[in-house]
Amino acid sequence: MTPLSERTVRGLKVGDMVYLTGSVVTGRDEMHIRAIENSRHGRPVPEGIEGSVLFHCGPIVVRDGGGWKVVAAGPTTSARMDSLEPEMIRRFGIRAVIGKGGMSKEVGDAMREVGCVYLAAVGGAAVSIAESIVEVCGADWQDLGMAEAIWRFRTERMGPLVVAMDSEGNSLYENVRSRLVKDV
Repeated sequence: MTPLSERTVRGLKVGDMVYLTGSVVTGRDEMHIRAIENSRHGRPVPEGIEGSVLFHCGPIVVRDGGGWKVVAAGPTTSARMDSLEPEMIRRFGIRAVIGKGGMSKEVGDAMREVGCVYLAAVGGAAVSIAESIVEVCGADWQDLGMAEAIWRFRTERMGPLVVAMDSEGNSLYENVRSRLVKDV
């Protein structure tokens, strides 16, 4: 159940499978840049970022009556945020990042310091993931466009998500790389 406590996050290990229920916020490149810049200069950032589960996602969202409905919410390749994520994690106390493809050692270092995990979502499952989003609770920075805006979701059993990088510095991606080097 989100929000996740540091204790809960530090109890998750590489390979664990999880489902999330609760609040999740989206953020891609432009959101990261604006949030960091605003915070550095003492300007406000939208609610929901601090201590969040941050989903690297550019959702497709449509108007539904007076609200919003998520049509698709697939993970974005997280390595695009490698240069920004360490500061996001440290500055905002991010507890989990959801994406695909893994992230750098520098991001892993920030995760270890703060108590954060990387949760791998299945690429190509955007419609399935959208079905776990039961409510759009808000949107900020819509001037960045639908994909780059911050969307706040309430989820029920979002997943399955695999702990691919844990708060102890373990990484499924590094495990595979090291095995490949040994086999070559």
